Amino acid sequence: MTQTDYIIIEALEDGVHVIGLTRGTDTKFHHSEKLDTGEVMIAQFTENTSAMKIRGKAKILSTHGEVESGSKK
Repeated sequence: MTQTDYIIIEALEDGVHVIGLTRGTDTKFHHSEKLDTGEVMIAQFTENTSAMKIRGKAKILSTHGEVESGSKK
């Protein structure tokens, strides 16, 4: 297994959802976490996780830079 970079997700409001999506011919949701204001999640892409969907206002940090997702409202 190769080492992959981590991403950091910091919730800027209550109820931010982080959803993991599977690899393969059919992309499906396989994991979901809910974060409240100030909570931080450290995640990485794996053999099973090809994408992440973030719903709500959050700061996302990676080796590629920083981005802020929009509000769920």
